[in-house]
Amino acid sequence: MSNQHQVTVKQKLFKDGLIAEPGYAKNMVWEYSRDDIKAKPIRIKEWDYYIITNKEFALALTLADNGFIGAISASVIDYKQPFEITKTKVNLFPMGRMMFPSTPESGDVMWRNDMTWMEFRNDGKTRRLIGEYIGFGKNKEDLRFDVTLTEFPEEYMVIATPFKKPYHFYFNAKINCMRAEGSFKMGDRLFKFDPADSLGTLDWGRGVWTYDNTWYWGSAQTRLPSGDTFGFNIGYGFGDTSQATENMLFFNGKSHKLDEVVFNIPQKDGRDDFMSPWTFSSNDGRFETSFYPIVDRYAPVNLGVIAMIPHQVFGKMSGKAVLDDGRVIEFSDLICFAEKVHNRW
Repeated sequence: MSNQHQVTVKQKLFKDGLIAEPGYAKNMVWEYSRDDIKAKPIRIKEWDYYIITNKEFALALTLADNGFIGAISASVIDYKQPFEITKTKVNLFPMGRMMFPSTPESGDVMWRNDMTWMEFRNDGKTRRLIGEYIGFGKNKEDLRFDVTLTEFPEEYMVIATPFKKPYHFYFNAKINCMRAEGSFKMGDRLFKFDPADSLGTLDWGRGVWTYDNTWYWGSAQTRLPSGDTFGFNIGYGFGDTSQATENMLFFNGKSHKLDEVVFNIPQKDGRDDFMSPWTFSSNDGRFETSFYPIVDRYAPVNLGVIAMIPHQVFGKMSGKAVLDDGRVIEFSDLICFAEKVHNRW
């Protein structure tokens, strides 16, 4: 078992440019300020990534300022056909001009690039995600979306992770199982999110990373047959996690901390075989599952010195998870995703 240090006292994230108290929390106890980072603006990375899901399809939206390059990105995933489309517009050297909020709990962020635009509006109670992406579809169909997220959970996952290299850090919040309502339209096809079975997750990240990294991330959110909301966040490979991992279960707005979880990706001819069944296992026995891929969102950018090679695999998971009080949550064919991403930047 590894150390899982929970931080409960409100404090500034940095002391002399270093994370003052590394660990995890169940809400935003750290105070983040871009001005406190001891790194050049070109090295600072900030992003807000939302994914809205139900049992048939998903919409993922990203606004990102990665210093030397910014991004407006959207993905549509259809589990039934199946297919995925991902498109990204970039802007050079934003370096803070996108003005990301300092907390995931409130604040707006927006950006326009040519005729493509996104706005993430958050007044602390309601999040409204609106925008359009011209020429998004395979036949140049336009994508338009308007989704509202409510029922912000009482607890969620926050982690403050240093790297061994001074002044480098990974500060991240994952907020699962927000109630989702709205729709998106791609060409003539309308996709509606019914709040009875649709949920949204925010991946809110800020950091200064080392140059070459490979990370693993998995996430899910659902309403169980009982009506309870359930989800998880699992992952590793990023920074010095000796004080805490980001593995956590979510049940009816409460967080349940896991220790270490391993992604067992099958191999074929010495390479990852992403579309064959995976398994996931935990050192504390509280997360044991099988994963059956449906579609691999593979959208690589490889320019040699700069590269982002992501395999975000959507599929169905079956297995069990154990809450902090010992209750066992068993699930079957739970729609989720798991990814392996290699970055050089």
